[in-house]
Amino acid sequence: MRTILYHVLGRVCAASASWLVPAAILGVWSAGSASGLIPAGVLASPWQTAETAWTLSVDGTLPWTIADSLRRATLGFLIGGGLGVAAGVVSGTWRVGEDILDGTLQMLRTIPFVALAPLFIVWFGITEVSKVALVAFASFFPLYLNTHSGIRDVDGRLIEVGRVTGLQQWGLVREVLVLGALPSILVGLRYSLVMSIIALVVAEQINLTTGIGALLGDARRFVQTDVMALCIAIYAILGWTVNRLAEQLARWQLAWLNGVRAS
Repeated sequence: MRTILYHVLGRVCAASASWLVPAAILGVWSAGSASGLIPAGVLASPWQTAETAWTLSVDGTLPWTIADSLRRATLGFLIGGGLGVAAGVVSGTWRVGEDILDGTLQMLRTIPFVALAPLFIVWFGITEVSKVALVAFASFFPLYLNTHSGIRDVDGRLIEVGRVTGLQQWGLVREVLVLGALPSILVGLRYSLVMSIIALVVAEQINLTTGIGALLGDARRFVQTDVMALCIAIYAILGWTVNRLAEQLARWQLAWLNGVRAS
């Protein structure tokens, strides 16, 4: 019983530690607003921001705004991440695939996705396509690089065992290479999800009427610091959420590895 109690207390303390810095930031923000060191014209107080969040939630504006942004981020991530894994498998498994793809993709990944926003507008117009394309571009490279690297790092003895057991080429890719590269792929997934949120912030500044970016743009024009603070907080919460989801997925998928626990 004492061991269980210590274990529970340890888990609670570990979970609480991750909130120390956010709590400290919130405390400094609250103290600065209450003392007048942070004027409302510069940054609204936490309670004003919370009140605005409640008002926008009650009238339905905030739920629909978040839903629009999540739709763009999800679609862009699925397209970019899926293509990234596929390209990583091709270039990581076959030398010809690497010769064709890797050099070009290594060159493209050095281009900041922010710089591509004007070009995507020319190509796709000021439509949803340009926003989704920007998110997809940013989401592509973390998964491509980690998939390629993970496959190349798979132990050659595992490949030989797969061949001895009768696995054909696609069986080796699916059962040995992809599974062996799974830890690296999941690291790429974590970075890719975060990059999709960062790219969403940029994409939603492009002539939008819906989404968090549109709400932020309107707040900037009318100097509504409470709405601006709320939008920034939403982006931060989205980033934290996808990061936590990726961590939990990694723990679940990698439970079969030695030294990795599911809980």
